[in-house]
Amino acid sequence: MARRKKIYEGKAKTLFEGPEPGTIVQYFKDDATAFNAEKRDVIEGKGVLNNMLSEYFMNGLTQIGVPNHFIRRLNMREQLVKACEIVPLEVIVRNFAAGSMAKRLGIEEGTALPRPIVEYCFKDDALGDPLVTEEHIAAFGWASQQDMDDILSLALRVNDFLSGVMFGVGIKLVDFKIEIGRVYEGDYQRLIVADEISPDSCRLWDIETGQKLDKDVFRRDLGSLTDAYSEVARRLGVMPKGATPMKPTLIN
Repeated sequence: MARRKKIYEGKAKTLFEGPEPGTIVQYFKDDATAFNAEKRDVIEGKGVLNNMLSEYFMNGLTQIGVPNHFIRRLNMREQLVKACEIVPLEVIVRNFAAGSMAKRLGIEEGTALPRPIVEYCFKDDALGDPLVTEEHIAAFGWASQQDMDDILSLALRVNDFLSGVMFGVGIKLVDFKIEIGRVYEGDYQRLIVADEISPDSCRLWDIETGQKLDKDVFRRDLGSLTDAYSEVARRLGVMPKGATPMKPTLIN
């Protein structure tokens, strides 16, 4: 498929105009960033793995009735998605204390939380995506109260799905981040899960060993990021044993 006009380039993905109105081509890059892009590298095969894994998770959400932007995978690095208006929030669901929450609240990393905790950050790289409350969101008009009710419901449904899928392959879902998009059907607005779901946007720990299988491997210099992501893909059956992200055998 011939690429159309580039409409946005982020740290991990590039977006192009899609072949039909209301669609976008999402291209997964090999770039890895951490600490608000202060640490950067190019990890060969990372984009292929994230494309495969995001397709797997989005299809799973579709099967259980959670609306999302995914239409179909186009090739090794690209997928076709619905165009949507992104709500300017990062929605974070935490099942265990880790990362910024552990540091901010002085909780030992890995501590199980009494219930899933949903946090919101304002999407602004220049500000470092600051944590915000529902009061901020309402006051600045980023989302209505009905939107927030729907966003919370979507986030918890995604958490239930991902937690179960990961537990089934021996992985603990520590936390994850999603973005939410608005799509319009006439005068009717609907909220959907957008962006991606991949080890870039989740913390994933092996249940038995605690081994990290997510972007913390890159953040903390814990080994090969490609090996970690490949292990997640193999356990989920997305990439057969023996395949590599440079020469994978995709399972449809």
